[in-house]
Amino acid sequence: MNASRWTVHTLLAAVVFCAAGCGDLPGPLVLATRQSGALCAMAARVYPSRAPVGDAKVHGLYLTGWTVGGSDRLRHYIELAKTTEINAYAIDVKDSDGYVGYASDVSAVREAGAWLRKYNPDKVIPALHANGIRAIGRVVCFKDPVLSSKQPEWAIHDTQGKLWKDRDHKTWLNPYARDSWKYLMAVAREAVAKGFDEIQFDYVRFPSDGPKKAMQFGDTRGQSKYDLVGEFLAYARRELPDVVLSADVFGIICESREDTEDIGQYLERIGGDMDYLSPMVYPSHYALGQVINGGRYAVPDLEPYKVVYNSLVKAKRRIAATPKFHANIRPYLQDFTASWLGKGRYRAYDADEVRQQIKAVYDAGYDQWLLWNARNQYSETALERKAEP
Repeated sequence: MNASRWTVHTLLAAVVFCAAGCGDLPGPLVLATRQSGALCAMAARVYPSRAPVGDAKVHGLYLTGWTVGGSDRLRHYIELAKTTEINAYAIDVKDSDGYVGYASDVSAVREAGAWLRKYNPDKVIPALHANGIRAIGRVVCFKDPVLSSKQPEWAIHDTQGKLWKDRDHKTWLNPYARDSWKYLMAVAREAVAKGFDEIQFDYVRFPSDGPKKAMQFGDTRGQSKYDLVGEFLAYARRELPDVVLSADVFGIICESREDTEDIGQYLERIGGDMDYLSPMVYPSHYALGQVINGGRYAVPDLEPYKVVYNSLVKAKRRIAATPKFHANIRPYLQDFTASWLGKGRYRAYDADEVRQQIKAVYDAGYDQWLLWNARNQYSETALERKAEP
């Protein structure tokens, strides 16, 4: 596609206008969407197509809104991408605290007070695009203590009728409460309108910790958790038909049959509507003695290459036998030290451990990956340098 053409989702935004009160718009157009029966206006800028960015095989890092909101740190990560193999950043649009990271124009977000001014996407995204860097918008879904407390009818409850809380005392949205899905799509649409190249859904699952037996979901109509999660992702595809979509999932589902973890993630049933699936194959997150692809790992965190390689090989074999599995695999890899596991149960992760995992991805037959460090303190010496011009 020629650089002077416009992307599909931007063209769609360009033809939808607010019925009243918009006035003449010399720059941004207005994208209108329905949210809880009210018309919400979301500022949408028109950007040229970025085919080289969109077509690249992603080698990326996760960045928080606070990170990209700091001019010095943003410059650092742009320079990192210019000088190494990094070509994409997954940036929080909506985080696990429930906040959109910028001044949102989605009315329901503003009514809930569910945004913080961490960064300005109208400045950050063009800066990334100007340097050929893909901007992936991470949208945390059902772990949302803000909306679940503001809209308790959309929340998971306990057996006493109170809001259920996980081990960190956080409330969650009830995935069966489909009205919350509209809110999540409105947030995602706004992110696309602001120029994000992809939407990455995280926490597309039920809680995995806390007093799980006390969780009450109301009338589920007998629908399984994994079918419900699949329905949500199919809904996202219908609502965002021309957007690249991905979903983060537990790494263990590459090994487990069906929904063993009881979180609504079943490998063969979750890849039909996403473009990418990102299993979080962090060695630290596997149980001691975990069997992976037929091999038992007494202390998984000590064997980064084998754990990642065998997780992905097992997933690849299962996917090959699954009709209508659409998603490509793009794993999240561990770039943090899991010292909380205790002495003898972890190793310090640095450049060597990161490189071992990247090699495992390639050896398993995949070619894309993302690194995760919640504090954005990455092992940058692990990254291959670009050849000097």
